[in-house]
Amino acid sequence: MSPAPEPFDLANALSFARALASIAELEILPRFQSCAATRKSDGTEVTEADVLAERAMRRAIAAQYPDHSVLGEEDGVSGPREAEYQWILDPIDGTSWFVLGVPIFGTLIALARRDQPVVGVIHFPALGQTVSAARGLGCWFRSGHGKPTRVHVRPPTALAQASVSASGIHGSDLRSDAGPAWCLSSIIRNCAQMRFHGDCYQHALVCRGEIDAAVDTIMQPWDSAALIPCVEEAGGVASTLSGDRTGVPDGGSFLSSSGAELHEEIVCALRPRA
Repeated sequence: MSPAPEPFDLANALSFARALASIAELEILPRFQSCAATRKSDGTEVTEADVLAERAMRRAIAAQYPDHSVLGEEDGVSGPREAEYQWILDPIDGTSWFVLGVPIFGTLIALARRDQPVVGVIHFPALGQTVSAARGLGCWFRSGHGKPTRVHVRPPTALAQASVSASGIHGSDLRSDAGPAWCLSSIIRNCAQMRFHGDCYQHALVCRGEIDAAVDTIMQPWDSAALIPCVEEAGGVASTLSGDRTGVPDGGSFLSSSGAELHEEIVCALRPRA
């Protein structure tokens, strides 16, 4: 069944989402390499840049789309409770990279309609790069002030020939303190090349056709919502690590890949062992 038509122009929403990334960047870059982190109650890191960037984006959304709600990593949910559309924000995905002065952290911005992401922006302030997409409009990559170019995932391949990335060994069988966990060791043994690019950067590489697949064992909605339109509009597959393609932002994990057969291979290989 075809998705219901959008009540407003997604191209305009995508342009606005890209503008939001620029708004966030104004708060982030002046603090890059000079910002200390504190720990939140859940143990994750947060900086002044995270908080101020999210608040700046929230103000812009409230002015442009007052009938939309917002879900952000730092300040939770705001806006109309029964809103059809919701913006989902992660001002700095990869705060640990940001604090270390490594430039592969990103700003994630999604627009979801009835919990289904329809717009996604993956912006890398320190690199000057952006991957962005909207349903039916393709996936686009821009570097610096250059012209955006449409990007696509790699051609189909098998796991044995695939280049795969993971954000770390947390939540996997490689952690000695873990119980039943995703079998990341199986991917390492069976893929052609394994790298640990980390966080949203690895999924942007999938969209750009630089690697074949990327694995995240632990995800929140603000971590994954923006990735879904980008991966799918680039011709790839996005799901949880169990292979579920519905309700992915709330699924707790994320897998992006260049094709359905490779995706299924990875899902099977990752399946926790009894």
